Amino acid sequence: MDAVEGNIRQLLNGSSLEEEVLCDFTLADQNEAIGNNGILLTPWAGFPQATDSMSSGLLCNMQQIKLSKFDRLPVQEHVAKGVAPLAASDYVPILSKTVTYIVVGVLINSKNEVLMMQEAKKSCAGQWYLPAGRMEPNETIEDAVKREVLEETGLEMKPTTLLLVESAGGSWFRFIFTGEVVGGSLKTPAQADSESLQAKWVDNVSELSLRAHDVIDIIEKARMYHRLHKAEPWHDRIRPSLKYHDKLFLRLVICIKQKASNRIHVLLSEKTKVHLPVCEIYPARSLHATLRKFMIEIFGADLQLDSHKPHGLLNVEHSVQEGQKHDGLLLTVLVSFRVPLEEVYPIDKYTWVVVSKEIEEALNLRIPKNMTIPLRVVR
Repeated sequence: MDAVEGNIRQLLNGSSLEEEVLCDFTLADQNEAIGNNGILLTPWAGFPQATDSMSSGLLCNMQQIKLSKFDRLPVQEHVAKGVAPLAASDYVPILSKTVTYIVVGVLINSKNEVLMMQEAKKSCAGQWYLPAGRMEPNETIEDAVKREVLEETGLEMKPTTLLLVESAGGSWFRFIFTGEVVGGSLKTPAQADSESLQAKWVDNVSELSLRAHDVIDIIEKARMYHRLHKAEPWHDRIRPSLKYHDKLFLRLVICIKQKASNRIHVLLSEKTKVHLPVCEIYPARSLHATLRKFMIEIFGADLQLDSHKPHGLLNVEHSVQEGQKHDGLLLTVLVSFRVPLEEVYPIDKYTWVVVSKEIEEALNLRIPKNMTIPLRVVR
């Protein structure tokens, strides 16, 4: 149990775990469940939903992902049952082919102005947006946002924390950072190039012709963070932790209170060896669906949607590794149950384990609003 508590402590600090990832619910397992049960993966109401305007903005900014052999699906054995898998069991994430990572930099100055750039691309030339773009092969997430901010605004950015992670489907992710300007000079119209026409600090972005209005909510969140994070409870500065993964993984830290003892317990998997539950992210469905299906795998189909709540991300793990062609990541989500332990029965090789008072207090601190990184799912 000491090792498990050490792992939880690491995750609460936003760090990665050194141990090998043990996956409890692979894509093959998920496809088998779909084929055997005909269960369609329905959305889970726990995560924040993007509004219609935000969704349209996100979707118009999503890049097309080229199909590879991993997208051509072995559906024959499932068609007869009326439900076919949407992703091959041997899917692997490859940047710009089967997975897309977008980065966004939201910089706020001492006047509460936000750094904006004017688009040069033919499809939206002259319109304004936050500095943003696709990650490139062999880049870390932080390196990508620093590059995009420099290319599009002329300023050097030091990322200080993730503000928000967004997902559309299970193979498109957008990482939104705030940070500090540490160098460079603001791009002027005379320095216009293929990256942008110019950049400027803006007070009221509503006065601009915007490429998409999804930035308005993001900017408001950044301004709120800069205004309040020192005075009110807020998560620590959390940046992606450097660890290479060859697949897309979702790790759960699930906590619940036992009524009899009034003590917090966490859920552990005993498959292979004791660890926090992990599943593969289903690339062709929303994170809502992956999470919901994994919870049903753990607790059974009678699990009530309103019995538990996902709070957000504790960490993001990603890195590049020389000689490796896959571009995976791992997201750790904190989930708490509203009902007592006595009413929740994990099945198979999962079990509840009581944690120390120290870990209990640390978990309780992360449950309130703004104490985890929001994970927004765009349908």
